[in-house]
Amino acid sequence: MRHHWTWHRLKALAHEEWRALITINPSDRPWQMPASVALAAGLPMLIGAYFDHLDYGLVSSLGGMAFLYLPRTPLHHRMVTMMACAFGFLGCYVVGLIVHLLPWLLVPAITLTAVLVTMVCRYFRVGPPGSLFFVMAASIAAYTPSDLMQLPLKAGLFALGSLLSTQIAFLYSLIALRIRTPAPVEPLQPLDFDVVVLDSVLIGAAVGVALALAQALQLDRPYWVPVSCLAVIQGLSVRAIWNRQLHRILGTVLGLGVAIVLLSLPLEKWSIALSIMTLSFVIETAVIRHYGFAVIFITPLTIFLADAASLGHAEPGAIIQARFIDTVLGCFIGLIGGILLHNARFRDMARPIIRRLTPLALLPGRSPPP
Repeated sequence: MRHHWTWHRLKALAHEEWRALITINPSDRPWQMPASVALAAGLPMLIGAYFDHLDYGLVSSLGGMAFLYLPRTPLHHRMVTMMACAFGFLGCYVVGLIVHLLPWLLVPAITLTAVLVTMVCRYFRVGPPGSLFFVMAASIAAYTPSDLMQLPLKAGLFALGSLLSTQIAFLYSLIALRIRTPAPVEPLQPLDFDVVVLDSVLIGAAVGVALALAQALQLDRPYWVPVSCLAVIQGLSVRAIWNRQLHRILGTVLGLGVAIVLLSLPLEKWSIALSIMTLSFVIETAVIRHYGFAVIFITPLTIFLADAASLGHAEPGAIIQARFIDTVLGCFIGLIGGILLHNARFRDMARPIIRRLTPLALLPGRSPPP
C-alpha cells in the first residue's frame, strides 16, 4: 500500500514538473524593450569592431547590461534608478579588476560583493535580475587577464558602456511611456532584518562557497560557478529554486548545442557583434515567457561576452565543457543553499549569529550610540 502511494506521489510530482517545464507565461513587454537591450549590448561591439578593438567593445558591452535594471516607473524614477544601478555596476566591475591583481582576496571580495549588492537590491526592491549581473560583472572582471596599467582603461570603457545604455534607456522610456502606463513608485518599507540582512548573508555565503569550491577544483573558467549559484538561489521558495535549477541545467545543455553551432562558424569581429545583438533580442523577448527557453540563448551569449576576445584561438570544445561543468556545479550549490535558506530551523540557528555581527544601524529599531 505504501509502495503504491509513493508511486502515485512520484508520478504526480513528475507530471507537475513537466507541466511547469512546458508552461509558457504571458508577456506584456513591447518589442522596443528587447530591441533596446540588443542595442545597448551590441552597439559597443559594433564600435569596437569598426576600430578593430573587439576587446574594448566587449568591456563596454558588459557595461551595457545595466539597461536590464530599468524599472517600469515614471521617467524621473526610471532615470535615477538607472544611473544608480550603472554606478553600482561599475563599482562591482572595478572590484573584480582589483582582486584579479590580488588573487588572495578573490573569494572574500566576491562573497562580500554578493552580500552587499543583494542587501541593496532587496532593500530598494530592485526587480529581476536582482544582484545577478552585478556579481557576474565582478566575477568576469576577476578572471579577465589584465595588469595595473589597464585598470583605468577598462573601468573607463565599462563606464562608457553603462552611460550609453543609460542614454538608450532614456530614449526607450520616451517611447514606452507613450504606449503604456508607468507603474507607481512604491514607498520604501521599514527594514526587514530577515529579508534584507539574513537572506543576503546566506545568499552571499552560498556564492562564496561556490567560488571557493571552483577555485579548489582548479576549473578553467570558474567565474560562471558563482553566477549559476546566484541565479538559482534567488528563487522565492525551495520549489521555485528547484524549477529554476532544472530550467537552467536543461537550458544550458541545449544552449551548449547552439553554442557549438555558433562557434563552429567562421566567426570574425562583425559576426560576433551581430550575434550578441541577436541573442540579446531573443533572450529579452523570451525570458518572461519561459526562463528555460531563454537560457538556451543566454548560454552562448555569456560565452561571447566572457570569451569573445579569445574565440579565434580558443578550443570550442574546452569552452563548452567548462561551461557545462560550471553550470552544474553552481546550480547544485545553489540548490543546497536554497534549501538551507528556506529551512526554518537553519534560519533560527543563523539569525542570532548574524544579528550579533550586524552593525547596529542595520538592525530594526536600533541605532548606533551618539
